[in-house]
Amino acid sequence: MLDALSKSFFHALARSTSIESLASKYGMSSPSSFGRRFIAGETVEEAMTAARVIQDQGMLLTLDQLGESITNQAEADAAADGCLNLIDHVVAAGIDRNVSVKLTQLGLDVGTGVCTDNLRRILTLARQHDVFVRVDIENTPYIQKTFDVFATLWGEGFRNTGTALQSAVLRSEDDARSMCANRIRVRLVKGAYKEPPALAHQAKADVDAAYVRIMKTLLVDGVYPAFATHDPGMIDATKAFAAEKGIGKDKYEFQMLYGIRRDLQASLVRDGYRMRVYVPFGKQWFPYFMRRLGERPANVGFVLRGIFGER
Repeated sequence: MLDALSKSFFHALARSTSIESLASKYGMSSPSSFGRRFIAGETVEEAMTAARVIQDQGMLLTLDQLGESITNQAEADAAADGCLNLIDHVVAAGIDRNVSVKLTQLGLDVGTGVCTDNLRRILTLARQHDVFVRVDIENTPYIQKTFDVFATLWGEGFRNTGTALQSAVLRSEDDARSMCANRIRVRLVKGAYKEPPALAHQAKADVDAAYVRIMKTLLVDGVYPAFATHDPGMIDATKAFAAEKGIGKDKYEFQMLYGIRRDLQASLVRDGYRMRVYVPFGKQWFPYFMRRLGERPANVGFVLRGIFGER
């Protein structure tokens, strides 16, 4: 009941134009504004500036122009155009050639054909410039649809792309084996969505145990997996298993969100691990931020722990 109320509350905030107007005015107004801790800015130019700072710290990056849950083709096509523009800026700036997209942003709710066409446009330009495109995973109603679109383009020969799995989702262990068999690069996350018990683990211990099992599968059988987590326990387990199996630090990477556990990010770099920062930006930052908080009440505490847990 509390979860449902919390989700409704944050989603109501996300839809409030007056609150969004205030947030847009003050949330990004200065380097110390609350929004800039977790969002790189509202424009591509601001994202490029943040990206250069990250690279100067010896980290890798992936850029995500925010926007999702689009329900008409014009907006989906415009979002795809925005991603093409982002790729042009990434190439011109000479920064790490890696971007992330969500398929609901490209029209998955409009139609599979619309979404596939938009992702094809993005992958085509990205391939011309050696840019890697990560297809993010969303909540369970979209998982199979996402994999179906991905499989279509993988079948067309696009290899400059990969996808993601959530250890919370029960099907992910089978999906991991399938991804490994097809030599698809995977980002492993725990998963922030509130899902039913029939489809996902509910206890943190079960989510963590599944994360470790999938991590081992990806390290042994996968292709350059990415382990996206801020949990020191999961990071230590990954490092220990890789060392036990003689898997070099150049064969995988860690990933974390922009603004979260920056101390842990820096320590991984100092220890010689590859560390990629997920950098979100765009004018849709406020709805994005509110929805992330509303997906699970625990996310509010997660954000606070990310701030105050730094050393």
